Amino acid sequence: MRQYGVIAGAVALGGMGLAAWYWLGAPAAAQTPPPAPAAIPVQAATATNADVPIYETGLGNVQAFNTVTVKVRVDGELQKVDFTEGQMVKAGDLLAQIDPRPFQAALDQAIAKEAQDQAQLANTRLNLQRDSNLVAHQFATQQAVDNEKAQVAELEAAIKGDEAAIESARVQLSYTTITAPIAGRTGIRLVDQGNIVHATDTTGIVVVTQLQPISVIFTLPEEDLPAIADAQAKGTVTVTALNTGDKRVLDQGTLALVDNEIDQTTGTMRLKATFPNPHNRLWPGQFVNIRLLLRTDRDVLTVPSGAIQRSASGLYVYRIAPDNTVEAQPVEVGPFGDDVAVVTAGLHAGDRVVTAGQYRLQPGAHVAVTAAAKPKAEQIAEAGQ
Repeated sequence: MRQYGVIAGAVALGGMGLAAWYWLGAPAAAQTPPPAPAAIPVQAATATNADVPIYETGLGNVQAFNTVTVKVRVDGELQKVDFTEGQMVKAGDLLAQIDPRPFQAALDQAIAKEAQDQAQLANTRLNLQRDSNLVAHQFATQQAVDNEKAQVAELEAAIKGDEAAIESARVQLSYTTITAPIAGRTGIRLVDQGNIVHATDTTGIVVVTQLQPISVIFTLPEEDLPAIADAQAKGTVTVTALNTGDKRVLDQGTLALVDNEIDQTTGTMRLKATFPNPHNRLWPGQFVNIRLLLRTDRDVLTVPSGAIQRSASGLYVYRIAPDNTVEAQPVEVGPFGDDVAVVTAGLHAGDRVVTAGQYRLQPGAHVAVTAAAKPKAEQIAEAGQ
């Protein structure tokens, strides 16, 4: 029994020691700081002063500067088609030839008729001169002289009619040679060689479109009219055409006009821009995005537009402190440029702001800055080269 008592005492002492170790060791473990959270990867940029172009954007439709449906003006057989579909032609280039022989014959007939009347006029004038001398000696009557004067006047009028007929025949003959009325590109041939064509045909032979220069019709909200008027008052307004994905500059031109009325159903106005189109990147019927340069704000504080965040209390950015923690900084923003925002209050030049990855942030969070993507303006410029 004594032996069992010794064992029980040893077990009790062991339990007491284990309890003491637990209670004395627990505070030390609780005092160990937890590991620091991992830094959140973000993209960042520095607020800088720059010149910011201010644009208005819209959707436009490309239209040929001039479009001409080449039609025949006389009836006849189409003897020759002298162009290739899709060919670039100059004004005056031969496009087609109608059989000229009937019209040449009509011209020759008119010339012969004039010669006949000229001969009759010459003879009548001689008779008039002769009888005018004889009437003084009463060898001819005054009535005969008066009749010959009338015949001379009649033949002179006939000759003027002959000259008009000759000119008309020459014009009709010239219509058998069909030339390009403008410089441009030919479309699909609408009639084949050997067919009989008529001046009343509605389809024509081919459509020629002028591509250089070329026009774009686009729309903007009516609220932009005062700013556009101010830009026009200062000089030529630059307009840039981009593809529908805003990835590539197609051409740069100038604003030609603002339409003379606003569409009351949509509250928009139509504008027309002219582009030189040296590489034929703009094509009639094509849809393009348009950027109209209103002005350029000089030496203003800017940050990438992706840095601007919106909350119930207003606009803010995540500013990065020197220890790589972030704070929500309220800002006031002016106009937006290509891919930048003009900051009018809340930041200073040199401040670092988060431009991507804000959805994981909260004030006080640690961040690790990674490489930022190229600005949109640089991407567009590179794509346009």
